[in-house]
Amino acid sequence: MTLTKSKYYFEALDNYPYSLPESLEALNYALSYDPEDSDSLCLMGRIYSEMLNDYEKAKLYFEEAMQCDITNLNTPRYYIKCLLDNEDLDEAEKLIEYSLKIKGIDKCRILIQKSYLFEIKMDFKKAMEILKEAKNFAYDQQMLDFLKGKEKFIKEKMPKKPGAKSKKSKKKEAN
Repeated sequence: MTLTKSKYYFEALDNYPYSLPESLEALNYALSYDPEDSDSLCLMGRIYSEMLNDYEKAKLYFEEAMQCDITNLNTPRYYIKCLLDNEDLDEAEKLIEYSLKIKGIDKCRILIQKSYLFEIKMDFKKAMEILKEAKNFAYDQQMLDFLKGKEKFIKEKMPKKPGAKSKKSKKKEAN
């Protein structure tokens, strides 16, 4: 990473997502200095995925970023989200499994995305199992609180067992 390139990359990152024109301008400068910089390519993929919802174009940038630096810790996280949003579930599952093997990656966040994958597939039990595993890799209270909230959310989506009464109906019977 050259000093000039890093200036433009960080300028683009600093402006994202609040000032897209400035972010894109800086990002184009960064890519003109180093067209194979995986962080810059990843940020361009995020713009196409998160802001423009052009998942196919975003996937091209993410794929290029992965080819340029297969061990980049930022790219898999955002690429997986793009794949999930685009309903490319098989590709997302493969990338999740690969990402969990990358040294230094935030396994908790990758496992959250794996849980979301199973939630999309309507396999709520598996999604809950993965969230429990993610707790092992959560290293602050904010993340633990998020995981607890996510578990509660998924429990609400789970089909109720026949004959099981909800808390509200039990309260009504008690009165």
